[in-house]
Order: sequence, then C-alpha cells, then structure tokens
Amino acid sequence: MAKKKSNKNNKPNNVVAENEVEQTQDLTVMAESKEKENKANTENQVVENKKQSEKAQKENKQEKKKVKKEKGQNKIAKKTKETFSELKKVSWPTFGQVVKKTGVVLAVVIIFTVVLFGIDYLLGLLFDLLTSGIPQG
Repeated sequence: MAKKKSNKNNKPNNVVAENEVEQTQDLTVMAESKEKENKANTENQVVENKKQSEKAQKENKQEKKKVKKEKGQNKIAKKTKETFSELKKVSWPTFGQVVKKTGVVLAVVIIFTVVLFGIDYLLGLLFDLLTSGIPQG
C-alpha cells in the first residue's frame, strides 16, 4: 500500500479563498493609500510650483525695474559723455578774440540806443508841435 504523505500546508478551499480575499483587500487598501499619497504629492507639487512661479514673476518684475532704472542712468551717462566729447571738438576763441567781439557788441548796442532815443525825441517834438496848435477845452 502506498502511504499518503501528510501535507501540513493543505488547507481547506474556503480558508485558502478567505486568505486570497484578505490579500486582495490588503492590496486594494495599499493601492488606494498609495493613490491618495500620489494625489497629495501631486497637489503639493502644484502648490509649490505656483509659489515658485509667483516668486519667479516677482523676481522678473524686480529685475525689469532694475534694468529700466539702469537704462535711464545709462542714458544720462551716455549723454554726458557725448556732450563732453562734442565740447572737446569745439574751437574755442582766444581771450583777445573774445574781448574784441565783446567790444563790437557793446558798440552796436550803444549806437542803436542813441538812434532809438533820437527817433523817440523827434517823434515827441512832432507830437508836441501838433498838439500845441489845438486849443484844449
């Protein structure tokens, strides 16, 4: 007669089925918890990305303001340099030339002052002559 081997691992079918159901439920619970973790991590990443993008936008605005301010300062510096370079190109008159030309200007001003004063005096005499003949009443 053949001896039957006793197998300690042989369990009734319903116990095996219950173990499989429990394992399936455990796997389902683990999968759901991992899914929740992934969802929470994704939400945290979205919030963190928003914060980083807002921070980057603020930094960009600050950099733009800084660049704009530097451009304004650069314009002033550039104009100043251009002005001085142009002033170096000017042929300045000597002191003697300045004195001579100033004398000419003063002489012309004095001549025109005398001419205008003379015209005013003559017109005043003419007006007095015209009004002295008319009786005032």
